[in-house]
Amino acid sequence: MSHEKNTESRRRFLKVAAGTASAVAIMGGLPRFARAADLPAVTPDDPTAKALGYVEDGSKSADPKHKAGDTCTNCQFYSGGPAGRGPCQLFPGKSVNAKGWCVSHNPKPA
Repeated sequence: MSHEKNTESRRRFLKVAAGTASAVAIMGGLPRFARAADLPAVTPDDPTAKALGYVEDGSKSADPKHKAGDTCTNCQFYSGGPAGRGPCQLFPGKSVNAKGWCVSHNPKPA
């Protein structure tokens, strides 16, 4: 009888522990999304943007290095979604347009 109670207590503990770990993982991930959305946008006056020839719309780039279809979305330095704005490693603490482009564009590995 005592063995059955121990087994039931152990099962209950494992269920609670798993639920708590899941809740912590979910809650811990939410602030990251909020922070990415709250990043200020890179402006054309930004010194790094000027140095890298950043444009908000890659299709309007006159730079000879720009290839059709190259955007921040398909660059390895960009970690945002396919639309809107997102973080870029080249512009720490700021967001870039998913449709943007700069001379440091480096395609994401396949």
